[in-house]
Amino acid sequence: GGGDGGLLLLVLLLLGASPSTFRPDQRVGNAPPARPLWAVMSNRRHGSRRFQPGILPRWNGRGRKGLGYVANEHSSRVCVGSLADASDPVGQRLKKGTKKTVWQEMGKYIKSIPDLVNLGQGYPDWDPPKFVQESASEAIALGHNQYTRTEGHADLVRTLASRYSAHLNRTVDPMTEIAVTVGCSQALFLTLTALIQPGDEVLLIEPFFDLYLGQVKLAGGKPVSVPLDLRDGNWEFDIKKLEAAISPRTRAIILNTPHNPTGKVFTLEEMEQLAGVVRRNPQISVISDEVYKYVIDADEEELQMSTVISGDISSKPAPPPRHIHFAALDGMWDRTVTCSSAGKTFSITGWQVGWLVAPKEFVSRVHALLPYVQFCVASPMQHALSTVLDVADRPFEGYNSYYGWLRAMYARKRQLLLKGLSEAGLVPTSGEGGFFVMADASRLLPMVPDSYLSEAKENDRANDFALCKWLAESHGILCIPGSPFFSDQEQEETRCLVRLAFCKRDEILEKAVTRFKILGQDLKAFEESLESKEVSAVGASSPSFAPHQL
Repeated sequence: GGGDGGLLLLVLLLLGASPSTFRPDQRVGNAPPARPLWAVMSNRRHGSRRFQPGILPRWNGRGRKGLGYVANEHSSRVCVGSLADASDPVGQRLKKGTKKTVWQEMGKYIKSIPDLVNLGQGYPDWDPPKFVQESASEAIALGHNQYTRTEGHADLVRTLASRYSAHLNRTVDPMTEIAVTVGCSQALFLTLTALIQPGDEVLLIEPFFDLYLGQVKLAGGKPVSVPLDLRDGNWEFDIKKLEAAISPRTRAIILNTPHNPTGKVFTLEEMEQLAGVVRRNPQISVISDEVYKYVIDADEEELQMSTVISGDISSKPAPPPRHIHFAALDGMWDRTVTCSSAGKTFSITGWQVGWLVAPKEFVSRVHALLPYVQFCVASPMQHALSTVLDVADRPFEGYNSYYGWLRAMYARKRQLLLKGLSEAGLVPTSGEGGFFVMADASRLLPMVPDSYLSEAKENDRANDFALCKWLAESHGILCIPGSPFFSDQEQEETRCLVRLAFCKRDEILEKAVTRFKILGQDLKAFEESLESKEVSAVGASSPSFAPHQL
């Protein structure tokens, strides 16, 4: 079926095909774009030979190892030896072999450790609002269960165009300037595939969501990091560092605000500085990841302004407070691909509906890619979301919109988590958006048994992996080590950062606060034991210490 294109593309990448193979703007002369593979295969031909059941034609691989398929006139057995050989195109591109991601490694503790408080994975652990659930049920009942428009369900792209026209102060065409994708992750990957050539450089503001690093490499690009400066707990953006990282091969900059994992919200001044760099370098485009744009902290005055005032409700979609769309800056529409999704905003990460907004000349490339990746994003989810986005602008739970309520809820949850961190000796860094906190856990590192540190070293992991495993097993708290968010984990050996998510139910956060308090008591006892050892005679044995067991 047409929905299998994404699987075919993944298999081709695994077998070593270059991402540039799928770039739709690279054709010979004026030749029309190639037909999708599913259309070609429907002829049931391979060259001039017909396929026979159980018999696959020989493929010489054009000078390289092929699949190892062998047609045998006496047998239908197929040899696939080269699928298990030492060649690993994906590992070669990712430059790390097949080592597990941090999400795979930390995720295994969720099933293996009973009653674990999961502050690691960044998804809300509650059901979406009732109006969201009802919209999904209604979409299915109304019959939106078959393929829809590949480039995006018509009702959804019209809704998105209306909203982004208001947010960007320009008219956005729903059919030519928007593409709907399987989550924001796919929007980012298709953007990179359609934008960069093999060897092109992409600037990543560090620390960064580790997905960026892998996607740039898979698309054939070279990631170049531009580190934020951590000064007195604040993440500071140095435009001079970014400008110094630019080379003639620099093709794109990935901007993420609000920022994962730090929670930094880039200021208008910082973004204007970045826009100035883009203007001075005409070969550079900006990929703006804005999935957390509705989750920006609000002070008490802003929250009061978010409450319902009779007769003060506008039907026009209001831009997210304090969020700046990079594409709205002077001259940046033509240089920006805006990527986003609904998962984080409406607690529907499993719906996997994302999108990108950009000039039609670029979006046409992504539209050409989509039939090769999937026939369409889930039709009922797209139709439901077209309704959800409109309903969310209406008064909700005493606030002038669902978005106002959302900001207030997350502001309260952030403060609850910060209370727990202060109890445990973790030092949070500043953050104003998203639903993560980065904290310095260096003070806890001396408590980690040597066996954990040795295991991390053997697995080529930084000490923060040892710390996080120990916290999960000894104190029942799961958090994410910070080193995977950096390009060079060695620089984080002495400053042990961890990322914690507060998009969790209040009872989970309260349980976390209780366990952090116990951790703080253990830390105090451990540090007192060290002080006692220091004043003891040389050679005296240290007081025994055993961490609190759940």
